[in-house]
Amino acid sequence: METTQRNDERIAELFGEMGGTLADGFPAIHSPVSHTVAGTPYLRAPGVVMLARPRTNVAGLAGFLEGFDPDLGFPEYVEDPTPLPDSSQLCKTSGQLCYMSFGPRRTKNENAAAYIERLTSAGHGSVLEHASFSFLLYGISRSVTHELVRHRAGAAFSQTSQRYVSGAVLRFVERPEYQEDDGLHRIFEERADRAAEEYEEMAQSLLEHQEGGNAMLSADYKTDARKKVQQTARSLLPNETEAPMVFTGNVRALRHIVEMRADAHAESEIRNLALRLFLCLRQADPILFGDYVLGTLPDGTHTVTTEHRKA
Repeated sequence: METTQRNDERIAELFGEMGGTLADGFPAIHSPVSHTVAGTPYLRAPGVVMLARPRTNVAGLAGFLEGFDPDLGFPEYVEDPTPLPDSSQLCKTSGQLCYMSFGPRRTKNENAAAYIERLTSAGHGSVLEHASFSFLLYGISRSVTHELVRHRAGAAFSQTSQRYVSGAVLRFVERPEYQEDDGLHRIFEERADRAAEEYEEMAQSLLEHQEGGNAMLSADYKTDARKKVQQTARSLLPNETEAPMVFTGNVRALRHIVEMRADAHAESEIRNLALRLFLCLRQADPILFGDYVLGTLPDGTHTVTTEHRKA
């Protein structure tokens, strides 16, 4: 018990140390923007903002439960005095429906953590797919998003397009390794400045070529011209270019991502992202994500592990 309590305390402390905030039940860990001497913006850590989470209407079960033999005592299910996070309530109700476990002998909400642990330890994770969370992810590089979008099952992605978005919002992401070495940090800043400058020069040159001798272009043509310019100029952008996205995953998928990407063997940049995702999920629902243990590597970075993998 003491070990579990200390783990919970460490997770809460780390959430606070990383600047985590909680507003109306929605956690966030924001990332400040830095600038090179030349003014090129870049970020040094992922930003994670929970945009959406489940809302569960347990009271709506009443009409269904009242349709059974009164001796079964099903209607009392909606009167459970222990409130749960909506996501936990949804998963617990889904699981109990499978066995019509709504009577007095059911697992009460006060024992929801043990109920969920029985499911995850047995690998019965299908009921976890009912609850989903949505996030804004920023301060993440194109190389990280190429890895993240490989998690297709149970996930959805809407990512900033380098084809339709101009260089006015161009930002970069500095890898953790560069931040620890003055020389590597300087080279990164120089590279970001150079990439931004070359992109702007190429875009301007392409736009002039696209317009040709036409001084008056129709609105439709101007839009098409900008698209063609940006889709060509983006070939100059490095994998360090920021690629924000809205990311949605159900709990089963999110648990898998945390287990794979917050592991000690995961690549450092995506591990930083997975750690922050976990911290926000743990704040939102300490039951569905209550079996995870925070670890610390020799370099001071963190891992997240569980005995109940691939639920």
